[in-house]
Amino acid sequence: MQKTRKAVRPVAAEEIAKMADHGHDVSRFFKGEGRMVQPIQRVNVDVTAGMLEELDRAAQELNVSRQAVIKTLVRQALDQHYLAQSARRPHLAS
Repeated sequence: MQKTRKAVRPVAAEEIAKMADHGHDVSRFFKGEGRMVQPIQRVNVDVTAGMLEELDRAAQELNVSRQAVIKTLVRQALDQHYLAQSARRPHLAS
């Protein structure tokens, strides 16, 4: 006679969190794939009314939130900054 396996029910995220809080090893629930999500920090930024209107128009055209537009533009500006910085540095001869 063959042994039948008992059906394994999925474990809820809340249960896994409780187990981790109590010091249990929860590594078996994770495959090690994906990336670690960085913690979010909130900031306040003062902008002019005109700039806010521009951001809102861009958000509407792109069908995304104002926050998504701001985050995308900040990311692009930082990338450009780093590219410009690396272009200014003299490359060492090998």
